Amino acid sequence: MKKILTLGLLAALLLPTANADEGMWIPMLLGRNQAAMQKAGMHITAKDIYDINNACLKDAVILFNQGCTGEFVSDQGLFLTNHHCGYYYITSNSTVEHDYLTHGFWAKNRSEEIPCRGLTATRLVRMEEVTNQVLRGVSDNMPEEERERVVKENIVVVCTEAVAGTHYKAVVKPFYYGNQYFLYVNEVFTDVRLVGAPPSNIGKFGGDTDNWMWPRHTGDFSMFRVYAGPDGKPADYSKDNQPYRPLKHLDISLKGVDEGDFTFVFGYPGTTQRYVTHQQMELQAMQENPVRIALRDIRLKHYKAAMELTPSQRLKYASKVASIANGWKKWQGETQGIVRLKGIEQKKEQERTFQTWAADRPQYGGVLAELDRTYGRLAPVELEWTYFNEAVMASDFMQRANSLRKLADLTDPEEARTAADKLIAANEKYFSDFDQHTLVDRAIFVETFLYMHHQGYAPYIDPMVKGKQIAEQFLGSVYDQSMLTHRDKMDKLLKKYTPKQAAELEKDPALKLFRAAMENAYTDDKERTYDYNKQQIARLMRTYVRGMMQQYPDSNFFPDANLTLRVAYGHVKGFRPHDGVYYLPYTTLDGIMEKEDPNVYDYVVEPRLKELYRLKDYGRYANRNGELPVGFIATNHTTGGNSGSPVLNADGQLVGINFDRCWEGTMSDLLFDPDYCRNICLDIRYCLFIIDKFAGAHHLIDEMTIIQ
Repeated sequence: MKKILTLGLLAALLLPTANADEGMWIPMLLGRNQAAMQKAGMHITAKDIYDINNACLKDAVILFNQGCTGEFVSDQGLFLTNHHCGYYYITSNSTVEHDYLTHGFWAKNRSEEIPCRGLTATRLVRMEEVTNQVLRGVSDNMPEEERERVVKENIVVVCTEAVAGTHYKAVVKPFYYGNQYFLYVNEVFTDVRLVGAPPSNIGKFGGDTDNWMWPRHTGDFSMFRVYAGPDGKPADYSKDNQPYRPLKHLDISLKGVDEGDFTFVFGYPGTTQRYVTHQQMELQAMQENPVRIALRDIRLKHYKAAMELTPSQRLKYASKVASIANGWKKWQGETQGIVRLKGIEQKKEQERTFQTWAADRPQYGGVLAELDRTYGRLAPVELEWTYFNEAVMASDFMQRANSLRKLADLTDPEEARTAADKLIAANEKYFSDFDQHTLVDRAIFVETFLYMHHQGYAPYIDPMVKGKQIAEQFLGSVYDQSMLTHRDKMDKLLKKYTPKQAAELEKDPALKLFRAAMENAYTDDKERTYDYNKQQIARLMRTYVRGMMQQYPDSNFFPDANLTLRVAYGHVKGFRPHDGVYYLPYTTLDGIMEKEDPNVYDYVVEPRLKELYRLKDYGRYANRNGELPVGFIATNHTTGGNSGSPVLNADGQLVGINFDRCWEGTMSDLLFDPDYCRNICLDIRYCLFIIDKFAGAHHLIDEMTIIQ
């Protein structure tokens, strides 16, 4: 009996869809999951979630810009997303005098709502499978480059026909590595305005220290409103635009959640790589991640030190640090999770099982061996480009050197004049606080280049030093002598610049160094190697995944995330991250007070919040024990892009806003473990409490449909 159980567990391990609560499911095909979801506790139907003929939950969910999710919570276009999703628009509209990042922002009426130029909100109108149309004229023996050309041409035809005579926009996305294609017809709104955001000591409470961690006490939300033209259709910003009236907005439940309750997340997950082979997992987790982490350590060290100096420096670097630190911490958890779960060994065992199955199937028999050879050629180039992106491009200094390179490469006088004028305009902003910034940026430039040099990925430095200096001194002299750090010299050249003066630009030591770095990393041979092998991996993975689906014909395979609307479902559930430790699945305001540290910026508690806590003035947002809930975790399978996604209960009512994953489970993009993978959610009651009791923005609460 013991042997049978062991074999059963092994079979479950090798099945790509065997893990409980794993999966990001296509809304249009959710009928296949309806029975399982209802057995798990869902009370509604698949058509309540996605229905082409009637208003449904999908009409309340939007793609926020090109990387987050939002959800309508009123019939006046008001929607919620994460604070970290709206972070750029909060900081870019902040000044030292009107510091919305630090102090929060709440529009008292529509006239105070702040237009966010460039921000879009996208609603899915409909989707349909278009595999046959996209693959028209494609054959299995066609070269991959030719296949890509035919597929792209077919996609243009499909998209053009789908939106002809409408204001909609269309996109076709591949699934299962190009074995299947779906058309998405979207309505894209371009007038989106900031309505409200809590102070950063609420919206980003815990900062980078708590990022990716549980227990969590972050009020990670912000509020925006979509505006439309008089006809209700998307329109660019105008004072005459009116709040958009969505086909559906979410009902909000104050009942909350308990451990074991069914929940589902409806949003736009960005990227997963569930079906990759062990070579890709090893390259990403064991080779690239350590490089990224080490080089971002350097940047974060210097930026964080600068942020401690002045309020203006904190504002200057806040968004940059948040962006850098997000991946930095995620990659650490991802690598540790794969090591803990022996993920590479799991993949190898899965591949051995596939190879046995494929032994008498010639179309699949050689695919894994060919993948192994292909990754052997690709990996060195991928790793070298990781160093370039994380070291060479780490400093503003080298990014500006790249701008000089682009200018020097222009031969058309008008194009060169336009590019030179843009650099002059950029100088105006860049040099406004240059004396402070140069200390930070110079240190980052020198340290990241030195790290790369010591690892053997900058062989061009030694010949440039010529034995006169050590590498560190040479790099410092490059920074100090470049026109990029001397505005008068740079502007003088740029104001009179024509392509004839490109040779003068080329003399700049920063441009010389950047060209050397780029010409070392991006040789024609390396680019050909990269392009060819990526094409081959695409072809081979398409075959491999098709083979796995035939190997397990009774499995319901979910496609990898690709920033299209998906449903993930699971249950509210705690977990055991370490021996002897159990994490409860919810947190309360009590935990914020326990973490308070007035000497650490990330743990400063707003005085108004402390006063409400002292009075226990939680209004109708307290739980049955009289506590104010802040966050909860569940087993829903999420990834980047799910930030801001609505977390819904068994009745399809809003109970939370997804904003993170537990650090111990960040390997879920590659490998899902139901014992560790948890999505972190803001309890909607804490969100409403902050809007209502903390900010006094009762008019926003009045717009919503709240169920007691």
